[in-house]
Amino acid sequence: MTPPISRTRADFIAYMGQALEAKGLSPIAGRMLGLLIFDGAPRSFSDLATELGVSRGSISANARHLLARGAIVKQNRPGDRQDYFCVAEQSLDQILTELIARMTETSEAVRGFAEALPSDEGARRRLCGLADFYAAMAGGVTQALQRLGMRR
Repeated sequence: MTPPISRTRADFIAYMGQALEAKGLSPIAGRMLGLLIFDGAPRSFSDLATELGVSRGSISANARHLLARGAIVKQNRPGDRQDYFCVAEQSLDQILTELIARMTETSEAVRGFAEALPSDEGARRRLCGLADFYAAMAGGVTQALQRLGMRR
């Protein structure tokens, strides 16, 4: 790799560690995902541990979290006892469609709670505001999908 690509790669991997840590995952999970995204090829436990400078046990624990979230997939190779990991090939369309569904579901559930309250109740106004927020976010993501020429 040329030095600029190598530096950009290292910076991206470090950034992903920080970004996923801010979302509640470990920085190692973020760095692992960043490496897999940047390189685009399946990597073994050993490769990941060596590249990231962490133990195989740490890779194993973080791989389980990423597998459970659908961010990565495990692959096996004939005659090779190692597991390999790569980024899951979920399309952006699928990820955003699932996000829209979750936001819509949350909006509807919160609105149901709000409607169970008297109309002059302050909690009802706050819950309706939260329901409107989730509905607006779902609408915005739907518009983004349409603007990008994706399904929906």
